[in-house]
Amino acid sequence: MDHFTSFSPKALTFLRGLKKNNRKDWFEAHRPQYEQELKLPLAALIEEMDVQLATIAPEIIGSPKKSAFRIHRDVRFSKDKSPYKTHVACWFFHRDVGTRMQSEAVHGGAGFYLHLSPGECFCGGGIWMPPRPALLKIRASLVDDFEGWESIVQDRAFRKRFGELDTEGMLMRVPRGYAPDHPAAEWLRYQSFTAGTPLTDDEVTSPRLPTLLAKHYEVMTPFVRWLNEALGLSAHLSRL
Repeated sequence: MDHFTSFSPKALTFLRGLKKNNRKDWFEAHRPQYEQELKLPLAALIEEMDVQLATIAPEIIGSPKKSAFRIHRDVRFSKDKSPYKTHVACWFFHRDVGTRMQSEAVHGGAGFYLHLSPGECFCGGGIWMPPRPALLKIRASLVDDFEGWESIVQDRAFRKRFGELDTEGMLMRVPRGYAPDHPAAEWLRYQSFTAGTPLTDDEVTSPRLPTLLAKHYEVMTPFVRWLNEALGLSAHLSRL
């Protein structure tokens, strides 16, 4: 597939079938459908969004090889031995991640995400459960730039599109070393900094999906940039 046209409804049909038949023999028998309806269109979408992001947030890139998550599950430490994920997803990331310009404390940085699963599609972004060195950097920036952070996450356009930040893993109390009445106390309790918005199946299978994602990601850009700046990953004005 040279360019993205749309995901066919057959893509979601495949995922419904995989959820009911999460076995290697079923997957191998339906591999051509997976390749045609999901893998190839997803790669084309990633390339299309990379072009869009060059204007919206040039430092964030999409790579068909690095952005798409594997369909295979890591079952080594899981009681659930189902071999395949029942969704497909991709991640758009800061271009300095994985280069000599990235410190170990940065981890994967903040970026944009897309998740496709029948009836449970969504897009969003941020940084999910960063390791402690990265989390400490974000907390330090919350203390230093509390007003800047709040101006982003309380922005009307951001809240209208994404609502509240996800509270997964949120601490019951302010972490040690910070006063309980600190102005940023609520945000210091977060261990994950992500937000998102649902997408309908019709939106996901529409040719206008890249345009819709671009609108969502544009509104989310200040949020992602703030997090990356906290980690030492700078915004860029162009891809040059």
